[in-house]
Amino acid sequence: MKNFCKIIYSLVIFIFLLGNFTAEAASYETKVFPLENNGYKIYLSKLQTSDGAQKKSVLLIHGLTYSSHVFDVDFADYSFVKFLARNGYAVWRLDVAGYGRSQAVTDGFLPDSDYAAKDILAAVNLILNETGEKKIDVIGWSWGTVTCSRFAAKNPELVNKIILYAPILSGLGAENVTAPFHKNDWVHAADDFQKLSDGKINPAIVEPAVAATFLSNCWHYDKDSSPNGGRRDLMTPASNQLIFVENLKMPVMIIEGTNDGYINREMLKKVLPNCPEGSEFVEIEGGGHAMMIEKPFYKNFRNAVLKFLKR
Repeated sequence: MKNFCKIIYSLVIFIFLLGNFTAEAASYETKVFPLENNGYKIYLSKLQTSDGAQKKSVLLIHGLTYSSHVFDVDFADYSFVKFLARNGYAVWRLDVAGYGRSQAVTDGFLPDSDYAAKDILAAVNLILNETGEKKIDVIGWSWGTVTCSRFAAKNPELVNKIILYAPILSGLGAENVTAPFHKNDWVHAADDFQKLSDGKINPAIVEPAVAATFLSNCWHYDKDSSPNGGRRDLMTPASNQLIFVENLKMPVMIIEGTNDGYINREMLKKVLPNCPEGSEFVEIEGGGHAMMIEKPFYKNFRNAVLKFLKR
């Protein structure tokens, strides 16, 4: 398995170098900021273009199992992080305790949704202190919509706008999660991709090089296990509402794809009328859970996000 992973990783490096000849030319600078919460060292980074101009901050919050590298699939122009940077943002990314480049936790049930919200608060406080800004924009994906909405509900004075991309509005089905850590593998890492009838990733939706880059990053950064606290939160009955937009006091964008199997459509109908003033709902026809890297949909997705942020 390890030799196979090394071969795949080497292939991805080659593809990365080839693909980036076609990416938009820009120079970027990245800085990692020391951060600790509850005794754990937390990974927090900032990427922006290196033109010296003042940047507005936006914080990206990852989903369940895989960490903040998911926003930086660095093949051709697919990197969502670099797209935002090219459009004038300082793009901050956080790995919740136990995930990715943050310190490992001994109890995999510790970083649940409420705990993650506290890691987000620690990151936001550092960012605002570092930049002098009063508020920040926040984008959460998948489980990240649960965690960042809980953070924002308790700290509305710190948030300018919040974007819930592919929101987990309700429980995904009752399941007794007993293992504190999830066993990661290639098949699971590919679950968010749209597939053909034979189970293979649909190359018309996700370019093979994009899928390979994403999967290799999962192996490189998240390795073979991830905390299960968030999974225990999500594996509850579909009637269990997880995001309460009526508790948010800032404009909310809900953006999802019609082929996203994690969206509870009935709960969506219930939630949308409760969004605060200035909110927006965008549905992308054909888009899946990972539409930020889906060839037919990623440009529409990120252009909609950028429009909401800049209005």
